Amino acid sequence: MTKWPVGVFASVDAGLGVHLEVVRELGVPSIQLHAPHRETRTPEAARAFLTKCADAAITVTAVFGGFEGESYADIATTSRTVGLVPEATRAARVQEMKEISDFTRLLGCDTVALHIGFVPEDHASANYRDLLKTTQDLLDHVARNGQNLHLETGQESADHLLHFISDVGRSNLFINFDPANMILYGTGEPIAALKKVGKFVRSVHCKDAKWAPEGVRGTAWGQEVALGDGDVGMENYLRTLLEIGYTGPLTIEREIPQDPVRQKADIGHAVRLLESLRKKILG
Repeated sequence: MTKWPVGVFASVDAGLGVHLEVVRELGVPSIQLHAPHRETRTPEAARAFLTKCADAAITVTAVFGGFEGESYADIATTSRTVGLVPEATRAARVQEMKEISDFTRLLGCDTVALHIGFVPEDHASANYRDLLKTTQDLLDHVARNGQNLHLETGQESADHLLHFISDVGRSNLFINFDPANMILYGTGEPIAALKKVGKFVRSVHCKDAKWAPEGVRGTAWGQEVALGDGDVGMENYLRTLLEIGYTGPLTIEREIPQDPVRQKADIGHAVRLLESLRKKILG
C-alpha cells in the first residue's frame, strides 16, 4: 500500500466536505465522509454510494458523525453545542452515533469519528463521569461493528485528551489529528501535541491555520487558510507524522463551502503540495 495516500473530506448531503464529483475530478484516491442525513443512511444509499466510489477508485477511510444543533459560530458557542458533551442532547446524539456506526458498517469501513466536544476539566464531576459512561457505551457498540472510534483534536490540549482516553479505558479509541484545530482553538502548538499523542493517531487532517492574536487565543478563533499558508508548517508536520510511524491517508480538509470555486482550487493546491512533500520526504 502507498504511504501517505492523499485524501479529502467529502460529503453526500450533510457537512462541509466536497462532493464526490470534485474528488473524482481531483483524482484523489481516498475520502473521509461526513455521515449523511438519517433518511439517507440506508442500505440502498450505501450500495449506490459504494458503486460511485468503486467507479472512481475511491476508498472510504472514515465516517464522521455530526449533529443537528451544532454551531461553530464562535468558541463559546462551539463549547455549548458540539458533540456528546452537551448534556441535554447527549442521549439522542450517542444513539445517532450508533446508527452512524451501523451505516459505516454498510460501507465496509472500520472507522467512525467525531468531535466529542469540550470535555469537562473537572474529572470528579457528575458530567464528566456520565460522559465517560456514554463514550464507553458508544465504543462497545462500535466494537461490535468491528470498528474503531477516532476523536478529532482541537478542543482539548494534548494532555487533557490523553487523560480522557486513559479514563475511558477502551482499546478501540484513537485520535484523528487535525493540526489546524489546535491553532484555531488555541489549545496547543500542533507539532508538540502530535508528538505527545502520537501513539493514538490513526487518521489525520491536513489543514492549515493562523493563530489568533496572543491576548485572545482560546477565546477567539484563529483563521483557517489554504494549506501551506498558515502556521502549522506542513513539511515539519509530515516529517513528524513519519517520526511517530503514521503512514496512512493525508486527508485534506478545507472548510469554505460558501465559496466552492475557491474551495476546489485550494484543495487542488493542497493535493499538489502534499504530493511534492511526500516525494521530498519519502523519495
